[in-house]
Amino acid sequence: MQLIYEKSEPGRRAIRWDVLDVPEAKLPEALCRSEAAALPEVAEIDVVRHFTHLSQRNVGIDDTFYPLGSCTMKYNPKIAEVTAAMPGMAQLHPHLSTAPVYQSAVQGAYEMIFALERDLAEIAGMKAASLQPIAGAHGELAGTLLMAAYHRDRGNTGKDTIIVPDSAHGTNPASAVMAGFKVVEVASDEDGTIHLDQFRAVMNDKVAGIMLTCPNTHGLFEKKVAEIAKIAHESGALLYYDGANLNAILGECRPGDLGFDVMHYNLHKTFATPHGMGGPGCGPVGVGERLLPYLPGPRVVQKDDGYALETPEKSIGRMASFFGNFLIAVRAYAYLRHYGDEGLRDISKMAVLNANYIWARLKPYYRPAFEGRFMHEAVFSAVPQAEKGVKAMDIAKALLDRGYHAPTVYFPLTVKECLMIEPTETESKETLDAFCDAMIEIAQLAESNPEAITSAPKTTPVSRLDEVKAARDLDCAYL
Repeated sequence: MQLIYEKSEPGRRAIRWDVLDVPEAKLPEALCRSEAAALPEVAEIDVVRHFTHLSQRNVGIDDTFYPLGSCTMKYNPKIAEVTAAMPGMAQLHPHLSTAPVYQSAVQGAYEMIFALERDLAEIAGMKAASLQPIAGAHGELAGTLLMAAYHRDRGNTGKDTIIVPDSAHGTNPASAVMAGFKVVEVASDEDGTIHLDQFRAVMNDKVAGIMLTCPNTHGLFEKKVAEIAKIAHESGALLYYDGANLNAILGECRPGDLGFDVMHYNLHKTFATPHGMGGPGCGPVGVGERLLPYLPGPRVVQKDDGYALETPEKSIGRMASFFGNFLIAVRAYAYLRHYGDEGLRDISKMAVLNANYIWARLKPYYRPAFEGRFMHEAVFSAVPQAEKGVKAMDIAKALLDRGYHAPTVYFPLTVKECLMIEPTETESKETLDAFCDAMIEIAQLAESNPEAITSAPKTTPVSRLDEVKAARDLDCAYL
């Protein structure tokens, strides 16, 4: 593919201006260039084709099966996009919410925010929720700041530690450190869940909270969660629920009922809004009764004459301007309203069914990381293939030649040569079968012709790269 500069021809234009029929305004000298910008000179059709071809080089959920484990790359229903694009939503200026004279113009938006926060709290068994955090990790930070505020308010200045299992979501330790805590890691038991004896050994009066992902990043439900909650609360610690894998238990059980005090939701992972990855995202935080006074503010509250803004008395303050990514929240609300109670339960059931279907088809060819069945994602180890010279990364690259985005590889770090596959509930049996067929073919080639896999990909715009050299000798000439 040619660079746009390589298509440039002197004098060619994408647009021609009409003859100026108003007085010409003189710009201040400081705003004028001393020489013309070095821009490509191309026709409009070349510009359109160039950017269309660039977009076709991207891989997305609208193009192909996107089986990233833990990241939950769901299909985003188009009706939610249409809803968010409605003029009353898309063209609503955020500053209207700050001017009392315009409060009547934002009552509909306030009602939506209020209803979505209420629904999210109900779904998770929490007392209340706030939409302010603008990504999952931002929601984690909000949750750890809430725990810090709770302990600080009680004079528990000695509680300076957060326990994070090695099976927790990857950003948990960073969020805890950013909130001012020390982090202590607890290893997993042989069955892939938290090692309860190690957890008891590190539990003491300095522990402010435990950050638990349930199901964890091994794709397994933490069966000892009730006992963990009991131990934590008896020591005056709080229990944090990482909502990354909420898709697996949606409508089946609620974190609040399991003993969790605070959590974040990933709207893109559970309620099918565009995936975060730097934006746009939305990572609401939910709390139980004891953390209610510390929620980010201001919050939308319901009054006799409509909706208004109030800030909780001990609020940790704003986590974002206004109400976070409002239009992402609109998409999630449309999704929730469409599915309702029974629909949300079906999502969970199908997500777990699809993951276990992949597990059942692939376990003769790839080593399951743990015994027993998984929840919403199937985790394999490619160690048998690696012993023949075909690593997890090779398998991922070979999938690109077969038209699939790769699954998550080498995460979690607790699984050697990890392949982490999450199909979500939105994929059909036919899609899963085609993907499994490709994975089986790769496993068979790893036995009979490893070079066919270790030399992949061959059909992509850029073929096999030296990852180490690319990282150490980055060529940014055309960026």
